[in-house]
Amino acid sequence: MPSISDKGRAMPPSPIRKLAPYADEAKRQGRKVYHLNIGQPDIPTPEVALNAIRKLDLKVIEYSHSAGNESYRRKLAGFYKSKGINIDYTDLLITTGGSEAILFAFNSCLNPGDEVITPEPFYANYNGFAISSGIKIVPVTSYIKDDFALPPISEIEKKITPKTKGIIVCSPNNPTGYLYSKVEFLQLREIVLKHDLYLFSDEAYREFCYDGASHFSAMMLEGIDNNIVMFDSVSKRYSECGVRIGALVTKNKEVISTALKFAQARLSPPGLGQIAGEASIDTPPDYFKEVNMEYTARRNYMVEALNKIPGVYCPKPKGAFYSVVKLPVDDSDKFAQWLLEEFEYKNQTVMVAPASGFYSTPGLGKNEVRIAYVLKIDDLKNAMEILSEALKVYPGRI
Repeated sequence: MPSISDKGRAMPPSPIRKLAPYADEAKRQGRKVYHLNIGQPDIPTPEVALNAIRKLDLKVIEYSHSAGNESYRRKLAGFYKSKGINIDYTDLLITTGGSEAILFAFNSCLNPGDEVITPEPFYANYNGFAISSGIKIVPVTSYIKDDFALPPISEIEKKITPKTKGIIVCSPNNPTGYLYSKVEFLQLREIVLKHDLYLFSDEAYREFCYDGASHFSAMMLEGIDNNIVMFDSVSKRYSECGVRIGALVTKNKEVISTALKFAQARLSPPGLGQIAGEASIDTPPDYFKEVNMEYTARRNYMVEALNKIPGVYCPKPKGAFYSVVKLPVDDSDKFAQWLLEEFEYKNQTVMVAPASGFYSTPGLGKNEVRIAYVLKIDDLKNAMEILSEALKVYPGRI
């Protein structure tokens, strides 16, 4: 029998999706499962996007330019300019989700064996993208006691070796909900400048900033234009996860021209998705105000409810719609599986994402889970009650 590749064996399972078979079985047994494990918003997609699809009168859904439809790129460049990011449409590529933007960037900027530093916990799929590209993710730990703020620059510098070629940050952060400040980005600028590194900035959650806080983009940093590569996506901004449209944005022309070769190899990004994405830029401001108010209410309820449970600590996220939560359990992987396999409360249970999958350092995250507050408050109330009851009887409680 032919063997599987070493790369295939090294590819990690998704900590967000690996428990799906247990959830499916719980549902088959008649239990209701509240999904706190995945960032799938229940917010309606903007009508302007849906109408653009409904009113299509195409005879052929054809290939687009490998970089994406020019009309979309021009319109998206205008969107970024309205956010204080001064770019030209030639400074961006439309990608198949933000995921492809990350893969294109890694393959364009880095060689196999190169290292990229990132604060942990981090978006688990960075590991998969790194393995696909033959590079290594090097973690520098941030801590729940500090609400997962950027680790000290001195700690980041300790991780730099001759193989270090970049730093990747996500703000607002998945999985912690932490929002990096301008001061923190200026600190990153200094280290990027000092060591001539790439700064990869994942900004897919830029609209989700709370309590009056505003998003600061790495693209606004001065003097390092050729070092910055930004990743973006329509998935969360417009609740359009399924259209699979993202963007790679950089003023580094060599990176763009190199990434375009990878884009040409996959032909073009999704045609219907680009139509939805382009139309979505006309989404009225009131849409985002309502979404922000809704997520703020959900966050406030969840944080308060969790922190009332004995032994639980939940920081107050400044952005996105996730939080990493500390639980009084021996092993969050076992706990998450136990919730689906063995526990029910009023014929209901919850699905959470074990935080161990968001860390690279062995042993970290064993008593933490990531919770996505993407459910309506009534559902969140039920989910928090179920979680509280589960912790009372979990055999591995500590």
